[in-house]
Formats: sequence, C-alpha cells, structure tokens
Amino acid sequence: MSRTLVTRLSLGALFFVGCWIAYTQTQRQPPPLTLNKVKDDLFEIEGDGGNVAVYVTGEGVILIDDKYEQDHDNIVAKVKSVTNQPIKYILSTHYHADHSGGNAKFLPTAEIISTLNARRNIVEHKQSNAPPGVMPARITFTAETSVFLGGKEVRAKYVGRGHTDGDAVIYFPALRTLHTGDLMAGNTPLIDYPGGGSLKDWADTLDRALNTFDFDTVIPGHGPVTTRAALETYRDNVVKERERVTSLIREGKSQEDVGKAMMAEFHWAQNSLQMQWSLPGMMQELK
Repeated sequence: MSRTLVTRLSLGALFFVGCWIAYTQTQRQPPPLTLNKVKDDLFEIEGDGGNVAVYVTGEGVILIDDKYEQDHDNIVAKVKSVTNQPIKYILSTHYHADHSGGNAKFLPTAEIISTLNARRNIVEHKQSNAPPGVMPARITFTAETSVFLGGKEVRAKYVGRGHTDGDAVIYFPALRTLHTGDLMAGNTPLIDYPGGGSLKDWADTLDRALNTFDFDTVIPGHGPVTTRAALETYRDNVVKERERVTSLIREGKSQEDVGKAMMAEFHWAQNSLQMQWSLPGMMQELK
C-alpha cells in the first residue's frame, strides 16, 4: 500500500472519529434554556420541557416544575443569574417527566410539593414514555396548599381533572399571575387518559380556575407567557373539541374516522401523543 493511500485513509479515519466525538458530545449537551422576566421577582424558564416559574424572595426561591433531569444544572444556572438565594421549594403542576423529571436531582436540597394524585401517578409509573428514575414529591395535598417564604405567598390548588387527574394550578397573589401547567399548553389539549385525564371535565376545570383567582397574566405549561383572555379562548377551544368528538361518536364514526377529523380540524399529528393517549380515551369517555 502506498504511503499516500495510507495517509489518506488515516486522515479519513481521523475525520470520522472527530465527527463521532462531536456528535456524541452534542447529544450529551442539554438543550439551551431561556430566562424571561414576567413581573417583579417572577421569572420564567422556557425550553426543553415544561415552563418553569422562578419566584425570588429574600429567604429563598420557589420554583414551579423542574423540567427533565438533564436540565437541572441549566435551571440552577438561570436562577443564579438573578439571585444568590437557594432554591427551597418546588411546586409541581403534574407528574409528567417534562415537568417533574428533575425531582431526583432537586430533592436533596429542596422540598417538592404536588397533589396526591400526581405523586401516585409517578409511583405507579403511569407515564408509559417516562425516563427511569422520576421521583415523587415528599409532601402532597388534595385540595389546596400555600408556601410562605420571605414575606411572599404562592398558592397551589387542585381544580379538577383535565390533562391528568392530578393537575395543580399555581397562583401568585401579589402578582396576579397563574401558572396553569398543561391545563393550557399548545393549541389543542393533550388528554392523558392513563393518568386520569378527562376531556369531558377539562372546560369545567378551567372555569373553576378562572372563577377562583384574580389574575391577568398566565404562564402556560408550554409556550410564551400570555393573558387571561388567551386562557379563556383556550377553554372555549376545549369545548369545541369535546363537542366535535361527541358529535362524531354519536354519528357512529369509528376511531379511525375521529382521528382523521382531529388531524384535519385540530391539527393533530398522525403519530402524536394525542393519537396515542387522547383518541382511544375520548372514544370511551364521550360515547
């Protein structure tokens, strides 16, 4: 074999090794997160999972949700960019790993609080596509609880079934702001029937939140910070979807037919979780 050929082969091998190292390093890097100021001492972290709220007080920080485990260090870094106070409490909106997956890494230094149903859903591994090792909260509530820290209050309330059977909305009274978790997320609801969700109850659940709390700002489970009016519109769209599915079922349409209607009218993706989780459950719940 000529020296030139050996050199070329060696350079080619080094090139592919370099590409593989770059690829694997990229794969290990958690996606970037963005910190946005909402009001006064309230911030929101977007990216790679559910929206995290960050409430800064003079005695520590209260988080709402903690994304995936891989986001722990980035979340801590974002918090440190606005305060030197430690993270003391995390209020969970629900059990899904994109909102509670960071629990295991935060539990040694922070107390995590969720609804009793959210804890049960983690313990019973209700999320079929969850990564291993998601840890449940140590403190739970069934109706309502509050955290008081540094002269500030954050309230968590269970207002009914919707996305799951353990959704909590989180209210910041001094800032007239509500974190909905995935009771508002995206353009169309995802109903986790294995986790106790309900399209039938969803609008009533949002009505209770709208009628209970005085707020003008909404941090949804996913997507940009928005307004009370947008939450009201989302609630109306939940009703439209429920009524449309109910009508199709009463017409005798098959699950396949209903799925096609959801893709055409509500922009569901063919292989989405809506098709996997929501569709079979809706066919049973709304018949």
